Amino acid sequence: MALPEPVSSLLPVPATAAGRDGLAAIVANPVRALIGLDFDGTLAPMTVDPAATLAHPDAAPAIRRLAASVGTVAVITGRPSEIAAVMLGFTAVAPPPNVFVVGHYGLESWTSSAGVVRLAGVDLGPIDVLRTELPMLLRDVGAPVGTAVEDKGASLAVHVRRTEDPRSAMELLQAPLAQLAAVRGLRLEPGRLVLELRPRGTQTNRTDKGTALTSLVHARAARSVCYVGDDLGDLAAFEALADLRVAGVAALGIFSGAIDLPEVAVVAARADLNLAGPGAVVGFLDALQRGVRA
Repeated sequence: MALPEPVSSLLPVPATAAGRDGLAAIVANPVRALIGLDFDGTLAPMTVDPAATLAHPDAAPAIRRLAASVGTVAVITGRPSEIAAVMLGFTAVAPPPNVFVVGHYGLESWTSSAGVVRLAGVDLGPIDVLRTELPMLLRDVGAPVGTAVEDKGASLAVHVRRTEDPRSAMELLQAPLAQLAAVRGLRLEPGRLVLELRPRGTQTNRTDKGTALTSLVHARAARSVCYVGDDLGDLAAFEALADLRVAGVAALGIFSGAIDLPEVAVVAARADLNLAGPGAVVGFLDALQRGVRA
């Protein structure tokens, strides 16, 4: 499937045939399209201090404009859903009802009408225990100065961006944190200079971005889907795109950021199109909005 000639000049061309088909399907039938977006590194620049992160100033307006033209726009993030909604200004000025914020890798979602809705049956008791155990483990293994724990409520993330040698810190901490996660029945989610311990979900509802994306595609009866992400936590979403294609849903995967970073090379390799960070992602969203209206 090819893009109409007036539209093709507005949008970047995916490197793969499947990606080009996915983009063409979104443009041809935007009402049945779903656009999924990671937050950190995609709608907001990566920062040393996650609490200091600010969304790209044009991200929320671009999402609002796009939502007027496509069936569904979803922000799918590892952050708590309401925190991401606040950072995008959605709690102050409600977005259209077809905008969703999915948080904690699918554990919960936020909409302007329902607020936060959490997946039923997920036990957060191990996270409460971890609040005591994790600092002791970091002390015992000799975590370097600069290691920081971010408490997300339903998960705990260990950041090493401020250590003297972040990659060595990741190597030091990954095995003991994986063991701790296994003992407590949790999942260890590696990311870009971060290791996050979070619930696995339930027997019937796994919590990762791939499951969250697939669930939304089915719930919204989407016939085409685009996902934009930049980190290892997004890999499950890119894998879901491949499965959705097999099921007959046209799909486009976009990587946001520098493709030569070794820790996320496996994610970049799964993408049909590469964009150079949040500014370029916002530009793509605006170009897509113009394209579907052309």
